[in-house]
Amino acid sequence: MTIELIGLENIPIVDDKSDISQIIADAIIKQGCQLKHGDIILIAETLISKSEGNFIKLDEFEPSDYAIELSKKSNKDPKLVEAILSESNEVVEVGPSFIITETKHGFVCANAGIDESNVGEGLATPMPIDADGSACEIREFLEKEFGEEIAVIITDTQGRAFRFGAIGTAIGCSGISPIWKRVGEKDLYGRELETTEIATCDELAAAASLIMGQADEGLPVVLIRGFNSFDILRNADSSIKSVLMPKEFDVFRK
Repeated sequence: MTIELIGLENIPIVDDKSDISQIIADAIIKQGCQLKHGDIILIAETLISKSEGNFIKLDEFEPSDYAIELSKKSNKDPKLVEAILSESNEVVEVGPSFIITETKHGFVCANAGIDESNVGEGLATPMPIDADGSACEIREFLEKEFGEEIAVIITDTQGRAFRFGAIGTAIGCSGISPIWKRVGEKDLYGRELETTEIATCDELAAAASLIMGQADEGLPVVLIRGFNSFDILRNADSSIKSVLMPKEFDVFRK
């Protein structure tokens, strides 16, 4: 099996007047790659938040006593900490350079997923309000435009417990199930798989992150072509919520 990862060029700096769906369609045509059945479009969450006008103006936040307390523990600006709290359901843990929270969306990640990179001075972008909805809107537009069944995944860069370094992670999806349940299939020795579930959208997001980069690469949209399990995982009603572990099963927060 061969998988292609194609970084889409000609994606401009966007704002709340930008039509992301049309921008991506134009970039695909200009680059000459078209869209084919089973293609997967992966989009950095910052692009989505910026196009939806979903900005945080840090100077508008007045830090609470709790935010000031956490800022001292995490070595973060109190205004940023207050912004983190505003995007969170609960604070899970505080470290010397991070605050782990459960976001309003249900993700457990550092700093509520707020990103200060690739935005103007004094601004930050929170996670998209509805990444699944944004992915669905873009997918439906592109499918109509190109006449092919595809999938769209919204990605973020997140760390992992007990490991240094961050990787691309799926925070929204449409057209593809984020989990591949392989229970009941056989391994190479004929044994039946009993618990195997693969976070496929996360794996695809991590692959796309190699092309997107984290600095000035300027490639926030990646096309993945040749993923031969697309038809198995095709789901027009998919949601990233199926990857979120209920708190009662989270052994680290009991």
